[in-house]
Amino acid sequence: MKKLSIRNQLAGTVQEIVRGPVVSEVVVKTAAGTLASVITTRSVTDMKLKAGDDVLVMVKATEASIQKEET
Repeated sequence: MKKLSIRNQLAGTVQEIVRGPVVSEVVVKTAAGTLASVITTRSVTDMKLKAGDDVLVMVKATEASIQKEET
């Protein structure tokens, strides 16, 4: 196993892949909920990703934004 500095890691299963010409949306169901990641379509092809595959979602962000609708 490789060591990573990314601490937010969630195991899950690919539910759906929406392919685009350059980027694709990969929807993953985890114990924490459903997450979507946009990665290059080339990466989807190179990794041979498909619905039903078990994957590890790694989240590393330098910013988180919150929006609330005005009432």
